[in-house]
Amino acid sequence: MGCASCSSGGGTPRGCKNNGTCNSGGCNKLEVYDWLGNMSLPAGQAPYDIVEIRFKNSRKNFFRNAKNLSLQAGDVVAVEASPGYDVGVVSATGELARIQVAKKAPGLKPMEIKKIYRVAEQEDIDKWVSARTLEKDVMFEARTLALKINLEMKISDVEYQGDLSKATFYYTADARVDFRQLIKDMADNFKIRIEMRQIGSRQEAARLGGIGSCGRELCCSTWLTDFRSVSTSAARYQQLSLNPQKLAGQCGKLKCCLNYELDMYMDAIKSFPKADTKLYTEKGMAYHIKTDVFKRQMWFAYEGGIGGGLIALDPDRVREIVALNKDKQKPHDLKEFVEKVIVKEPDYSNVVGQDDLNRFDGLMTKKKKKRKQNPVGQGPLNEQNAANLSKPADSRSRPQGGSNRNQTQNNNNRKPNPRPAEGGERKEDTPAASLTSAEGQPIKIRPNKRRKPNNKPKGPESSQSEQ
Repeated sequence: MGCASCSSGGGTPRGCKNNGTCNSGGCNKLEVYDWLGNMSLPAGQAPYDIVEIRFKNSRKNFFRNAKNLSLQAGDVVAVEASPGYDVGVVSATGELARIQVAKKAPGLKPMEIKKIYRVAEQEDIDKWVSARTLEKDVMFEARTLALKINLEMKISDVEYQGDLSKATFYYTADARVDFRQLIKDMADNFKIRIEMRQIGSRQEAARLGGIGSCGRELCCSTWLTDFRSVSTSAARYQQLSLNPQKLAGQCGKLKCCLNYELDMYMDAIKSFPKADTKLYTEKGMAYHIKTDVFKRQMWFAYEGGIGGGLIALDPDRVREIVALNKDKQKPHDLKEFVEKVIVKEPDYSNVVGQDDLNRFDGLMTKKKKKRKQNPVGQGPLNEQNAANLSKPADSRSRPQGGSNRNQTQNNNNRKPNPRPAEGGERKEDTPAASLTSAEGQPIKIRPNKRRKPNNKPKGPESSQSEQ
């Protein structure tokens, strides 16, 4: 469970910035889900009186509930310490605590277990919170003091006791360190009781935490409680390259996760022929290169690079070749024993074309609109040209660029309308759109072609020739 699932009514997570008292245990390291919490005990059986208490980071211990306090996972309690008292959080109670005791401390003597004093009061919680705020600054000062006296050690973490009477310093070192002078200097500066505790590199990684190469939090800081030895043979069984940069974790040692699937690999490899198996053919001798446990294939290569690369064989086929070699028979080539893999086609048909990768190409492209080309010598039909076409033929405007003299000559050359009959009135000029011929058919009028401007003045000779 994470902090998102234990939010309070106001939307703030209960477990974050609330003295670590998250009832769901979502913000705690090495959290435990009490899967026996909803089960009732048989009649007449007393509840288990030993409780598991969690302190800073991954440190846990067992305490006796001598006063029969009503405790649940997540409660803050004050427990017995030497000297004074310490403050911790309940992580397991009841039958789940009985299982934890049998698993982690099978030789625990009940009379030697320390007691739980009380449920922590507000004063105890205030001291506990103030102790956590002092730990970072005290650790940096302790490192400075260790450098002044040239001690080859690394102080990785500091843990204050709940009553601010003692501080435990966790350090790592490659050799034995004489830190008697360091304890005197720290006692004079911090005015508390000092305890030095040496830990290994794996315990240091578990206390500090981090992100592994898999992208998740370290196993040792979240759920792993014991550190088993890891050897390079675990990597060999899993067909991994012996690269220390890839096989080492945050602690600098081999990753603990190399042991997780080791048993499965060892059981699977028992069904394969030995890795030192050699196959003899007419082409030459072939030796084993690698084994693919999941695909159940063994890869062989000819000695001297004959045959053009690796050849994958099934373990059963390898046993057949070994049996032939025992009978002093040599097959012609290993490729004769390679099983051909038939790839089955899918049992569906692409009816609507939804498997085509180019099915959206026509939808995403925009079609370009073609521009209508005007006839040669004709300008665009704008509002002014449309208005000129609707006017009578005599009142149409001439194209720009011509001289006024040419316009007057063209108007004089036009024939006037016939005179009206006697007694009749003179008819007005008929609009261009309503002109008809003698036979009664409408006459189509083409728009005036745009003339090129002629800026040269015309003399009397040219004007007479035009007339």
